[in-house]
Amino acid sequence: MDTRHEVGLLRLVAQGLAGPQAAGPAEAVRRLTAAQGQDFPGAVTAIALRTTGRSRDDVLAALDRGELVRSWPMRGTLHLTAAEDLPWLLDLLGERAMAGLAKRRASLELTDADVGRACDAVVAALSGGRRLTRAELLAAIEAGGVPVTGQRGYHLLWFAAQTGHTCLGPTEDGEQLFVLLDEWVRSPRRLDRDEALAEFATRFFTGHGPATVQDLARWSGLLVRDARAGLAAARPGLGSLTVEGTEHFLDPATPELLAGCREEARATFLLPGFDEYVLGYGDRSAVLDPAFATHIVPGGNGMFRSTVVVDGRIVGTWRYEGRGPRRAAVGTAFRPEDAALVAAVPELAAALP
Repeated sequence: MDTRHEVGLLRLVAQGLAGPQAAGPAEAVRRLTAAQGQDFPGAVTAIALRTTGRSRDDVLAALDRGELVRSWPMRGTLHLTAAEDLPWLLDLLGERAMAGLAKRRASLELTDADVGRACDAVVAALSGGRRLTRAELLAAIEAGGVPVTGQRGYHLLWFAAQTGHTCLGPTEDGEQLFVLLDEWVRSPRRLDRDEALAEFATRFFTGHGPATVQDLARWSGLLVRDARAGLAAARPGLGSLTVEGTEHFLDPATPELLAGCREEARATFLLPGFDEYVLGYGDRSAVLDPAFATHIVPGGNGMFRSTVVVDGRIVGTWRYEGRGPRRAAVGTAFRPEDAALVAAVPELAAALP
């Protein structure tokens, strides 16, 4: 067995892309702990792909019911989480996410007093169960006397969410609306730091494994020493796999699940940009030849293209050309000899949620 090749197949199963899938969107997101949410339409597709119903409407309905929320729980990056998990994730990861605030605010010409007034304006605008679009909430902040031009508005919205005042919840006309976290999240979980590290590590490795402690640190933004502390607490319940001398951790049930769906896992998958299969790891070399890393993030600009995965390996990218009913999906292989592997892209794209 090629252990390195096995890593990709095991990750497909751990993430629910192959093998047993989640009954619904909230279960799929809990399995991952958090799912990349920078591109909202892509994030909805990513979660739908991991459910038995494969329905975008089901994901949107879970957001509208308050089962799922979107916020900036880690690395200053938007993620989808189960609603009850967001408060303890913010508690655990928020301190690292807010490092360097003084310098950032100075560059934006914002004072701490400005930020305080902005948060007060946000709370006043949303209190009583109100739901506002991004534009409406920015208007409320500006009406409160705080400028939102340039990158100021984004920073203020991020800070209000990062500090647990708000989150993105229900949808309207394809846009998520801001709500007060305390009003929207009805049954928040609160964990002390040691409990949170242990649960975070357990859920990362069961939902993403095989993965390393460095993957956990990179994905979460935790210090490596904190990632190791979490792993130490989670270790008794995890399995392990050594790949080229490096220990990887995973749910001990995942290898048996893969044995029952190996042919499915070796098939072709189309994934949206920013999918957890790509972004959920610091080291992607088990599933992506480093020589092709710039093909999925051209110029290192942080914009991840949609990918084609065959037999657990990322072999190309895909995109839609045109608009409306005339749009067509086009695949591009990284190597000429892999062109046949992406030939199924149009057919597979037509079946995507």
